[in-house]
Amino acid sequence: MTIRQITTFSALLLAACLASAQEKPVIKTVPMKQTSPASGKEMYTAYCAACHGVDGKGTGPAAAALKTPPADLTTLAKRSEGGKYPRDHVAVLLSKGEGVTAHGTSDMPTWGPLFKSLDPNHDIAVQQRIKNLNDYLESMQAK
Repeated sequence: MTIRQITTFSALLLAACLASAQEKPVIKTVPMKQTSPASGKEMYTAYCAACHGVDGKGTGPAAAALKTPPADLTTLAKRSEGGKYPRDHVAVLLSKGEGVTAHGTSDMPTWGPLFKSLDPNHDIAVQQRIKNLNDYLESMQAK
């Protein structure tokens, strides 16, 4: 799969469009949008909120079209051993996609290669994106 195909595939997670109130939601694909690697919130809004919801609770507009509901990202720490935010685990999921089986399909893309497609010659920007998105997810944890 080429980066372009991956980018197009990932875009299905970025926008949802309801055909009608009586039909199953259909996910509309759009090109992946360039965002600032410095803003975890901007990246979350552009890349994650369509499925996970603006509030991170898994109720985004595209959620109903997925085979398995998206995770509630506000409870990652609560569900983790010791109640601590699983920073390293989340970084691996974002960069490599290891262990993302809850979706039942590959509905959730591996963001590392997609971020690389936004900054093809800058591995530091990819690492910055993953760190800042991870920081934002940590800030969303229910207190």
